Amino acid sequence: LGVKFFDDYEKSLNQARVILDTERRQKTILEGAEKLVSGLGCSIVSDPALLSEVSGLVEWPVPMLGRIDPEFMDLPDEVLMTSMKSHQKYFSVKKNDGGLAPYFVVVANIEPDDGGKAVVSGNERVLRARLSDAKFFWDQDRRQKLETLLPRLNGMVFHEKLGSLSHKVKRLEGLALALSPLLDADAEKAKKAAQLCKADLVSGMVGEFASLQGIMGRYYALAGGEHEDVARAIAEHYSPAGPNDACPSDRISLTISISDKLDTLVGFFGVNEKPTGSKDPFALRRSAIGLLKTIIENKINLKLGDLISYNIKLYEEQKVTNENKNTEVEILSFLRERVKNIFKDKKIKNDIIDASISSHSNGNFYELYKKNLIMNKYINKEIGKNVVSSYKRAFNIIEKEGDEFSGRPDAVLFRKKEENSLFEKLNEIRKSITVNEDNKDFEKLLVNLSETKIVTDSFFDNVVVNDENIDIKNNRLELLKMFCNTFNTFINFSKLEGIS
Repeated sequence: LGVKFFDDYEKSLNQARVILDTERRQKTILEGAEKLVSGLGCSIVSDPALLSEVSGLVEWPVPMLGRIDPEFMDLPDEVLMTSMKSHQKYFSVKKNDGGLAPYFVVVANIEPDDGGKAVVSGNERVLRARLSDAKFFWDQDRRQKLETLLPRLNGMVFHEKLGSLSHKVKRLEGLALALSPLLDADAEKAKKAAQLCKADLVSGMVGEFASLQGIMGRYYALAGGEHEDVARAIAEHYSPAGPNDACPSDRISLTISISDKLDTLVGFFGVNEKPTGSKDPFALRRSAIGLLKTIIENKINLKLGDLISYNIKLYEEQKVTNENKNTEVEILSFLRERVKNIFKDKKIKNDIIDASISSHSNGNFYELYKKNLIMNKYINKEIGKNVVSSYKRAFNIIEKEGDEFSGRPDAVLFRKKEENSLFEKLNEIRKSITVNEDNKDFEKLLVNLSETKIVTDSFFDNVVVNDENIDIKNNRLELLKMFCNTFNTFINFSKLEGIS
């Protein structure tokens, strides 16, 4: 019979044991799986990606409960979960305390007559073989310390123009030593973590399950007697690997995470292997965003320009030819583009983002972030309105007069006290903005900018800029240019909406 209406079509498929709606299949899988394990005092490990994949593999999902042999339960949870997920598409089960339970849920595409005994038995047998392999790698890898694996990194190419992973490890050691005092990290631990962070890549387990890189390194480091901080850094230095991944926070982990991502950016930009359009074969955008999120979320004041320059020298010491003479400039520009998305996620207005980024040059992205937060907070309040209105009056005059002024007025040519008052106020602000300190109070600086309104209002009320004497006129224009330059040191106010 032909199908005349969609409801008939869906009902006919349902009678034929086919669930058409994806969300309904997912709900069936999840509710069925949870029902199987709830009586055991357990729950399903949340895995939206696996749920989406499995729901696309079955038409009539039937969750079934299987058991893991006790001999495999001493394997790390990550190994068990990865083996079950990557090979068999099983759902892992966790106990109330968060540890893995000796069960798994397999989703069949049929409702068997025997209640699923044969299906479960067959899947338990297959899993036993998979976990036997994993246990073999686990036992073999732990028989040697991570250090003994380091020579094998010579045979692993990082990139044909950038040398082996051994070369990368050497650079990471240098970066770790340079970074550790800036991050208040133990230098020796940081160096050790840098030395060992890639060693697990040549282990049997990571050879089988690449997604366990770093994770297995932590286990093997602890088994070899390394300090917990070192082991943790090995596991966390790849983080954050995605938009929902947590950033590291431990000092040693931060040191290695920042070093690793920066070295990747410097290397590939240095040999002109940069992202183009939609192509990013070396995941440099991900490295950049991970680097920025790590710095911002951990409130790290770090001038990346200096670190990039040092990283370039480390490559040069390894005889790697720097094909790109603008590596530092291009990386900082690349990072500024990437940080826009982070700021947008924080609900910062687009014109504030553009204004702050166009005046940013020192590579301190946490400082840039703080400026954005402060401007976003006050832009529509009295403080922000005072700053913008003061700037607008000066900017509009300078815009009409051209761009030949440098912002260096001669105090000898001042004829009014209001000129001196504005000049002194601007010098005071310039000192507060350019002072070299890690934790600048940008709220205080913005208030300071706001307080110029009294001085600028007095200036415009009592001083005629377009004086008959051309020297005095030009000097007053230089003073207004100095005003705009001073404000633009904070952010480029000319980029804000409604200025011109």
